[in-house]
Amino acid sequence: MPVARTRPKLAGLLLSAALALSVLPVLPATPAQAATPASATESASADWGSPGPYEVRVDIEAVHTFYYPADLAASGTRHPVVIWGNGTGAVPGVYSGLLRHLASQGFIVAAANTPTSNFAITMRAGIDVLERRDADPGSRFHGKVDLDHIGAAGHSQGGAAALNAAVDDRVDTAVPIQPGPLASADAMDEPVFYLAGQYDLTVPPVLVKAFYADSDHVPAVYGEVRGAGHLGSIGDGGDFRAPVTAWLRYQLMGDAEARAEFTGPGCGYCGDTELWSDWRRNAKAQAL
Repeated sequence: MPVARTRPKLAGLLLSAALALSVLPVLPATPAQAATPASATESASADWGSPGPYEVRVDIEAVHTFYYPADLAASGTRHPVVIWGNGTGAVPGVYSGLLRHLASQGFIVAAANTPTSNFAITMRAGIDVLERRDADPGSRFHGKVDLDHIGAAGHSQGGAAALNAAVDDRVDTAVPIQPGPLASADAMDEPVFYLAGQYDLTVPPVLVKAFYADSDHVPAVYGEVRGAGHLGSIGDGGDFRAPVTAWLRYQLMGDAEARAEFTGPGCGYCGDTELWSDWRRNAKAQAL
């Protein structure tokens, strides 16, 4: 299978990217990110790929790296959670631009610091950490974590992990990006947004479509990014960034503008042939 043949090469590429990015300093927020924060439940921007209104802070710890709005005390809201899984051989720094972007949009991201995330153990532990810190009066996260709205997302092996994490009752939606094969959609009961790359030779679209086909018991959407290879989502997320952001804002924040990208007969993403080489919604997703 292509997945088996290309895994060593992929691991090397991701590890090289991780090492390169790990020596970069933590950069301050861009001017757009440093703007006066809006409520996390309001639409940050219909241009989902643009930075949100929050300045971003990054805490690199032993087990997780946390990306979150810098001034939680002043935000006036609880922030939904995204637990993140890395591709084989990678660390969160490989996806730093994407994870910073999600934090700028008002999410608290708990990224597992493991290069072998497949079974989602460390990802799910990120929820446990945030539960404790939300309850701790001495923590900057105290009273600021929206534990009722949690998404699982990840790339490649971490995409499979996003599906595996979705068996946790605390997880409300999953975003598997080019997910590896060691997962099953049968045990999950949340809405799911599958993302594939048109020219991905490591996880070909046909494998992602198989996951989508197995998800007929839940609302499921499939988007195949035109021209994308397997590494198209590393760094700042590339063309994957905007749809991932829109889905998470729709599912975890109830953002009406983001919802319109995925629902209704004239949904925003439905006819976007510049972005998608293939786009599908199952019956349950169409009924939303």
